[in-house]
Amino acid sequence: MDSTAEKITELQGYKLHVIATEKYKTNTFVWRMKAPLTKEDVTKRALLPHVLQSSSAKHTSTTALRSYLDELYGATLYVDLAKKGEYHVMSVSLEIANEKFLSDPAPLLKKGFELLSEILTNPNASGNAFDRDTVEKEKRVLKSRIQSVFDDKMRYSSVRLLEEMCKDEPYALQVNGEASDVDAITPENLYEYYQKAFSEDEMDLYVIGDVKEEEVKQLAGQLLQFENRTPKKIQTEKSAPRSNVNEVKEVQDVKQGKLNIGYRTNIVYGDPDYFALQVFNGVFGGFSHSKLFINVREKASLAYYAASRLESHKGLMLVMSGIDLKNYDQAVGIIHEQMDAMKKGDFTDQELEQTKAVIQNQIMETVDTARGLTEILYHNVVADTTISLDTWMNEMNKVTKEEITAVAEKIQLDTIYFLTGTEAGK
Repeated sequence: MDSTAEKITELQGYKLHVIATEKYKTNTFVWRMKAPLTKEDVTKRALLPHVLQSSSAKHTSTTALRSYLDELYGATLYVDLAKKGEYHVMSVSLEIANEKFLSDPAPLLKKGFELLSEILTNPNASGNAFDRDTVEKEKRVLKSRIQSVFDDKMRYSSVRLLEEMCKDEPYALQVNGEASDVDAITPENLYEYYQKAFSEDEMDLYVIGDVKEEEVKQLAGQLLQFENRTPKKIQTEKSAPRSNVNEVKEVQDVKQGKLNIGYRTNIVYGDPDYFALQVFNGVFGGFSHSKLFINVREKASLAYYAASRLESHKGLMLVMSGIDLKNYDQAVGIIHEQMDAMKKGDFTDQELEQTKAVIQNQIMETVDTARGLTEILYHNVVADTTISLDTWMNEMNKVTKEEITAVAEKIQLDTIYFLTGTEAGK
């Protein structure tokens, strides 16, 4: 197990995380910014990283920026948005060759830092406004990104479940914002928001690769400096349990029903029983050997797919399944039966061991890429914890049957959402 040591340094306005490892042939920079999810900012935040990666003051068009990346031995630049609990996280990632593996001794680590600094601090803007054409182009793309969720019924039903389940909570907001708010964004108000985000967000830079910590610290300190800040923390309120289950049926022109069920786990990343919850989810619905897959899909042939996943920082477990419209009651019944079985400890030692092995493999596969490793390490920033990868593995392996049934007792059914077709009930 490569328990690559993460060295964390406080720099001006952000934390630097250096993971020096010979595992990767490239050096990866991942810049992350997190702020509380709010309705007024979510759409601007969804647009901002795409505007930043589109061009910069030095490379004033996407073509110019891409051709510069090609000059850097085919470096790649991409941005991403995520919801982590009630936080909205923007990421800018840059992957660049390590000069050690090239015959040309170009100082690529330094060039990588310079480019990242250019993207973040020297955007394509003038007079307190972003370049108008860039903003308009990215607004069109953002609208189609939001629309694409509606067109993909599997994703749409997941989004709708969360909207119904977390109605009065920031978590109901979509990661890409609201289509109705896109038009109101201007080059001026987006630039104003950019300045606000860079002076208020909690910011972290991960540098992963065969690098020297001192050199990385020196370059980061020299090329990336921001105002110091105290990032806003959210007090995640444990939601009061519903007195009765919220059941929502929505009719659209669909041939296959989408049955999505939301549970409150009342456990978040960093809680002592989080590892038992992970194993619970694996036995219940996380994998192809899980109860949901075998009983709902294989044995009863009721579903085209059936699985569950955790929202680790929000304390939710979501079940997703695709079923024939007429099988609603039966599918809901069998899913409830699997949950009852978990509460009773009705699963074998073999299921338990197999699940632990699969989770372990999944984590190992994730940390095989620098981006995956960042994803796992970043849980600590969001949850304000310091759980190492080795601790995670060890704690999960120690989980007992009793701990899983104790976790099951905490899980509460909250919302059943069914996207059904006009043919239903005929």
